[in-house]
Amino acid sequence: MLRFLAIQNLAVIDRLDLEFSPGLNVLTGETGAGKSILVEAIGLLVGGRASPDLVRTGEECATVQAVFETADGNEVIARREVTAQGRSRAFLDGTLTTAGGLREAILPLVDLHGQHEHQALLDPDTHLDALDTYARLTGRRLAIAEAFDVMRRLRDELEQARRDERERASRLDLLTFQRQEIERANLQLGEDEQLAATRLVLASVEKVQRLCAEGYGALYESDEAALPALGLVWKRVAELAAIDPAFAPHLDAREGIKSQLEDLAALLRDYAANLDASPARLQEVEDRLALLERLKRKYGPTLSDLIERRDRIETEIVSLDRAGERIAQLDGLLGEATQKYLQIARAVSAERRELADHLSRDIEKELRPLAMEHTRFEVRFEEPLQEARWSERGIDAAEFYVSPNPGEEIRALARIVSGGELSRIMLALKTLASTDAPGKTLVFDEVDAGIGGRVADAVGSRLQSLARRFQILSITHLPQIAAHATSHYRVAKLVRDGRTVTTVEALGREPRVQELARMIGGARVSAATIVSAREMLDARGGAKDESKAKGERRKS
Repeated sequence: MLRFLAIQNLAVIDRLDLEFSPGLNVLTGETGAGKSILVEAIGLLVGGRASPDLVRTGEECATVQAVFETADGNEVIARREVTAQGRSRAFLDGTLTTAGGLREAILPLVDLHGQHEHQALLDPDTHLDALDTYARLTGRRLAIAEAFDVMRRLRDELEQARRDERERASRLDLLTFQRQEIERANLQLGEDEQLAATRLVLASVEKVQRLCAEGYGALYESDEAALPALGLVWKRVAELAAIDPAFAPHLDAREGIKSQLEDLAALLRDYAANLDASPARLQEVEDRLALLERLKRKYGPTLSDLIERRDRIETEIVSLDRAGERIAQLDGLLGEATQKYLQIARAVSAERRELADHLSRDIEKELRPLAMEHTRFEVRFEEPLQEARWSERGIDAAEFYVSPNPGEEIRALARIVSGGELSRIMLALKTLASTDAPGKTLVFDEVDAGIGGRVADAVGSRLQSLARRFQILSITHLPQIAAHATSHYRVAKLVRDGRTVTTVEALGREPRVQELARMIGGARVSAATIVSAREMLDARGGAKDESKAKGERRKS
């Protein structure tokens, strides 16, 4: 229940502190006085759009704060701020939260019916939601939505896999060609560096052969060859070692030195002898290097990168080869998800059809005291609903049909009802939908649209009856409804210091009689009108609850 509402710098409201009572609270006033701004303020607390246009001209920030009392007696403090730049902040019990978090906390406490919400009944697409709210199928709807989301996600993934399949063949051909091209090269890590060194040798073959011959000759074949000359050197060192042991280590190293020089001589001889100096060999090396360079430009830039690319291509080929298996797997999963969705949706559909008859009878019952006692009401389902129209709501589409008057054929609600009939049907639906939440605040902005006279009195009586279970906040222009209220608030607009401001006043008995008289007679209130207003107040029970109206004149 809404206990307290504070508004600051919202539209034409400068500052407003307002306490509400249990039961039926009505707000009346001239058109344009600002009554609907109070509803808009409450709307901000349940996630309404935070527009900078809501901020009072010349101010930096608009603030709405409310204190709600829960069914267990605890208090919830909600606050929403909107800046002139359009930014918004939300607080719950003094702690910063998101607008969504605030909405989640406050929405169970408030059922907000906007000024034109009953027009939504003209859209048949809303009728299934109204039936589900009445049938208490919210939890089942969540299960349907979750199953539908899984099914839709799998369907999208399957469609993408099938699109990929159409591209897979050409991609597989390309990758297979690339793999074969790289594999034919029989790559060896470091091969390009070795070939580059070989090419350098072959390009200087004559010089290499000459240097090898000269080196070999200097070691073995020339008159001054080093190896034969070393024999004399070792002989002299041996004689010296016999005299001085200091030469002995050098004498011990002679075999190693001799072996190294002999190996070098053999290398010089064999290297030159085995060197393939033919142009064909050089061309072979050049061709191999050219192949490696081409592959590196295409897949590299290094030989190591080229080898890694070969491995990645192989992995992708394996993955593409398995794509057909994935499609089959997705197809099976989609089938299972579809069956699960249909299982839940069909069960809910059966409940809807069963409870649709109950809704029809309950609506007809609710409409009787609202001067629509002869109304016939039906919920009709479209069958069969094709798969393309399955949704998060299930496999049903429903529409309300009504016959407001005896002898009239029952027809689609959107085609035949008047504005006043829409308002009453909406009130009946709201009443039925809210029966499981005693103590909740129901807000009605001009539920009296399109009605008057006896019908208005019936609506007021129904609101008064509904207020025994819920706190009702109702904006009305009709005295027949206002006279049923537990607490009556007058909303007025005036100019103060050159600025338009809105005031709200909790009315005692005599000011309330005056307000009802204004609503009955308009600008000119006669003594007879005042008598009528007093009689109306006494007859409709509003006067006996007069003591519950709280508060004094509160200015904006």
